[in-house]
Amino acid sequence: MSEFSFLIEGFRNVTWQMVLMWAIGGLLIWLAIKKDFEPALLLPMGFGAILVNLPLSGVVAENGIITWLFEKGIEVSEAFPLLLFVGIGAMIDFGPLLSNPRMLLFGGAAQFGIFLTVVLAVLLGFPLRDAMSAGVIGAADGPTSIMVSQELQSAYQGAIAVAAYSYMALVPVIQPFAIKLVTTKKERMIRMPYNPSKVSKTTKILFPIIVTMIAGFIAPDSVALVGFLMFGNLIRESGCLENLSQTAQGPLANLITIFLGITISFQMRAEVFVTAGTFIVMALGLVAFVFDTIGGVLFAKLLNVFLPKDKKINPMVGGAGISAFPMSARVIQKMALKEDNQNHLLMHAVGANVAGQIGSVVAGGIILSLAGQFLA
Repeated sequence: MSEFSFLIEGFRNVTWQMVLMWAIGGLLIWLAIKKDFEPALLLPMGFGAILVNLPLSGVVAENGIITWLFEKGIEVSEAFPLLLFVGIGAMIDFGPLLSNPRMLLFGGAAQFGIFLTVVLAVLLGFPLRDAMSAGVIGAADGPTSIMVSQELQSAYQGAIAVAAYSYMALVPVIQPFAIKLVTTKKERMIRMPYNPSKVSKTTKILFPIIVTMIAGFIAPDSVALVGFLMFGNLIRESGCLENLSQTAQGPLANLITIFLGITISFQMRAEVFVTAGTFIVMALGLVAFVFDTIGGVLFAKLLNVFLPKDKKINPMVGGAGISAFPMSARVIQKMALKEDNQNHLLMHAVGANVAGQIGSVVAGGIILSLAGQFLA
């Protein structure tokens, strides 16, 4: 029988950690298919979690395909996250933000949870590189989270990627809870008339160029993130590259998303993923996500102290300053209509939401710059 022992060798190598990862993979697949939570990401991540945790799996061997994809697509130059930003940039219309520039403030205020969580993680005893990586989960920006954790060589890259994308998918559950914690019904019913000013094509073209240059001066480590995002947007707004814009928004973004999702699973191997630290980091990521939302809401409430009665900001709009575009804006609109079926906040929320796209990548760059100073 010894010559047939290879048939059962795989079963002999199964561990409870592998079984747990199969369950986690199955849960991600269920959330993608049954609940329609970010299926383009959670489905490949879930299947990948099963794939890499099969005993003696060839996909993560020295020359395995997922090992190769991880090394070339993420480890060497963060190519997958950056290329995805080109597609995301091509999808974004900065018009609502440019017509109401004060919404840009919320893109900064709603990054509060990132820095709060970094401090909390350090107090819990995490090394600074892991604490900073965990904090960036709060940006609600998967590519930024992956790039920062990879650049800082965090020991929890898999947990950070899974948390970032899972919490993005759970925006409709997490944000209403966080917003209601710090607002009253009266505040949630504040109406904001939408009277956008006209934004010229020249302004829309200059905006991504200027933002990239400013980021290059104040947060040089964010240039790759901001630059690729803004390059995608420049393709969109140029008006002469419609085919490229559609390709970036559709085929490119979809293809990179699929490969990124399954490549992330390299960091979901049982021996790397199933640790107490992993689950604490995921919990810290949830704290960062909740307090990013709360930070934006509280900043809006602070502004209202100084604004005249007819210029008040609905605090929920501040919560849309995270990077989960356009999910967060839709959640705010739905919450507003639930409180008052004539209260339409969508365009205000979209302005804050696209500001959050910029804010999250700049925050990621600032984290990398600070890491360069403190970890040198």
